[in-house]
Amino acid sequence: MSLDQVAGRFAYNEDHEAFRQTVRQFLAKEGVPHAEQWERDRLVPKSFWQQAGEIGMLCPTVPEAYGGLGLDFGYNAIVDEEMAYAGVPAGFSLQSDIVAGYVEHYGSEEQKKEWLPKMVSGEVITAIAMTEPGTGSDLQSIRTTAKKDGNHYVLNGSKTYITNGQNTDLTLVVAKTDPDAQPAYKGMSIILVESDREGFSKGRKLDKIGQDAADTSELFFEDVRVPITNCLGEEGMGFIYLMSQLPQERLSIAVSTMANAQKAFDDTVAFVKDRKAFKGTVFDFQNTKFVLADLKSKLQVGWAHLDWAIARHLKGELTNEEGAAAKLWHTELEWEVMDKCLQLHGGAGYMNEYPIARQWRGARVSRIYGGTNEIMKEVISRKL
Repeated sequence: MSLDQVAGRFAYNEDHEAFRQTVRQFLAKEGVPHAEQWERDRLVPKSFWQQAGEIGMLCPTVPEAYGGLGLDFGYNAIVDEEMAYAGVPAGFSLQSDIVAGYVEHYGSEEQKKEWLPKMVSGEVITAIAMTEPGTGSDLQSIRTTAKKDGNHYVLNGSKTYITNGQNTDLTLVVAKTDPDAQPAYKGMSIILVESDREGFSKGRKLDKIGQDAADTSELFFEDVRVPITNCLGEEGMGFIYLMSQLPQERLSIAVSTMANAQKAFDDTVAFVKDRKAFKGTVFDFQNTKFVLADLKSKLQVGWAHLDWAIARHLKGELTNEEGAAAKLWHTELEWEVMDKCLQLHGGAGYMNEYPIARQWRGARVSRIYGGTNEIMKEVISRKL
C-alpha cells in the first residue's frame, strides 16, 4: 500500500512525484525497519537526520546560497505525507516547515550562513520554544525573559511540550525582552539559544499517550547569556513573526494528519479482509462495508481539499483563516477515521497489537491536551 493509490491528486508535478519516490525508498530502507525500536528507545537518533539530509529531505525550500535546494513547499509536503504514511516518527516537519522559514525570512545574513546549511545537512537539529507551564496557547502570557546586560541577553524561564527538545542543537526561544510593554505582544522577541550555552538544560522527556519516539521535552534557562546578535530579526517583533508564518505551519499539520488518516484506513481494509469471523471475514459484514464506504468518501473529499490548500499556498495565496480551516478539518477527519478504524480492529483492547496503534494514540493526544481545534474555530470565526 502507498499514497499512489489516492486518485485524482493535482497539487504536485512530475518533479514532485519523482522526489516522492526517492523519499519513499529512503524511508523504507532507513526508517521503517527501525521505527519500533525508536519507539522503545523513545528517541530518533541524530544519525537518521544526517542520512535524510544527504538526500535533500531536510529544509528543501532553503535557497541554494545557504546549502538548500531552493524548491517549493510541495517538496516539504511530500516528505510530511510519506513520513506520516510510513509511520516514521522523526520531527523533520518542525525543522523544515517552521524553523527554516523563520531563519530564512527574519535572520541576519550571518545567522543564515551559520545555521541554514547545517539544518539542511542534518548536522544541526532545531526546536522552537513557545509553550510554558501554565500558559498553554496564550502566547502573550509567557514569563520567560531575555534581559539586556551590556552586549548580551540573559535568559531566565522554562518551556514545556517542546518538539525535538532532547535532540535540539539550536532552539528559537520566544521570550519577553520588554516585560512592561503594552500591549504585551510588543515586548516579545525570538532569541537563538545554542544547546551548549551555560545555564541551558534539557529537562525530562515527557511521557505521552502516543508518539513515543518524539522527543517532546521540558527546557530550562537559568541566567543563560547569549549575544545581542542572537536576536532573530528585530527586537519586539517576535509575536508578529510567529503570526506571519501560521498558514504554512497549519497546512503542514493538515498534510501529516491526512496521510495518517489514509494509512489507518488502508491498514484497516487489509485487516478486516484477513480477519476471520464466523464463516467469513469481518469485511463481509454489512456494517463494516457501510463504515468503510463512509470513511472512503470523506477521505476523497479530504484529499481534494488538501490539494486545493497546497496549490493555493504554492501560489502564495493561502490565508491565515484558510490554513486554520485546513488544520481544523483534517485533524478532525483523522480523529474520526482512526476512531472508527480502531473499532473495526476490535476496540481499545486490540490497540497494542497493530503497528497503526502508534498513530491512533498520537491522534488522541491532540484531543486531550490543548484544545487546538477550538482555537482554530476561533480564528476562522473572526473572519466570518
